[in-house]
Amino acid sequence: MRRRPLLTLAAAAPFVAAAPALAACESGGEEATATLRIATGSPGAVYYRYGSAIAELAKKYLPNVHASVLSTAASQINVDYLLNDTADVAFTQADIAADNEKAHPRQLAALARLYDDHIHVVVSANGPISGLKQLQNHRVSVGAQGSGTAVTADRVLTLSEVTVERVQLGLDDSVKALRTGAIDGFFFSGGLPVSAIAELARQFPIRLLNLADPVPKLRARYGDYYAERVVPASTYTGIQPTVAIGIANYLVVRATMSDPLAYGVTRLLFEGRDDLAKAHQAAARLNIRSAISTPPLPLHSGAIRYYRAQKA
Repeated sequence: MRRRPLLTLAAAAPFVAAAPALAACESGGEEATATLRIATGSPGAVYYRYGSAIAELAKKYLPNVHASVLSTAASQINVDYLLNDTADVAFTQADIAADNEKAHPRQLAALARLYDDHIHVVVSANGPISGLKQLQNHRVSVGAQGSGTAVTADRVLTLSEVTVERVQLGLDDSVKALRTGAIDGFFFSGGLPVSAIAELARQFPIRLLNLADPVPKLRARYGDYYAERVVPASTYTGIQPTVAIGIANYLVVRATMSDPLAYGVTRLLFEGRDDLAKAHQAAARLNIRSAISTPPLPLHSGAIRYYRAQKA
């Protein structure tokens, strides 16, 4: 196997004692040669920053791969892009992955479970809304059309029996609309911290709504993709610790992606983790033990080759 050392290994999982330096060495013994279009999210959110950093690493360490980033509405549209060959790799929430596995069985495979999203419901701290039920009949952005946020927000509102005047805005437009009073609150699913929400909190007092009540209902109806998670007080200026809804994020590809490319991208995630974490700290949460848990999607065979090599 040809091996060309390229960068120093980032801190890996506990059981990886001495993984080799990142190289253009792939599972089939050949360098990956491909186009790598990465479907991400809005520029103010984690997917875009994480995906952009992956693209930069791919350009540097996978020289025969042409990497680029697609800014999208996120999870659902990202999967759609994979299925219609507009993208080659995509970030998506676990619940969206599950929906698409039912609709398109065995078309998708995962490279890794990356980190957990937190569902935010953001309102003005100076307004009257302090709980989920108080959103009733208010104007609320439920996320952009085609986003995972929109799917999860719809489930939360329906199971909570809360009726709102729904507006479908992306993150950046939701932030602007809350500041101007055009909406009374917005949903967003993202890894902590979401930079656009952090910037908003520094300039405009916000409150996050407690989402503990819908979690058992979501799990009972849709499965164990949802969990109770806490947004710490240190995350955003002026907030109290708040219960949010956690959802795992996967990096997914078509099942037909070549083994060398799947292996190479998986290797970038782990052995370039320090560089990726500079783009967003969510990348530092990647753990090889949890990364292999991507239900209901199977791991891509190229990713499996990488994980097995780390146990050797």
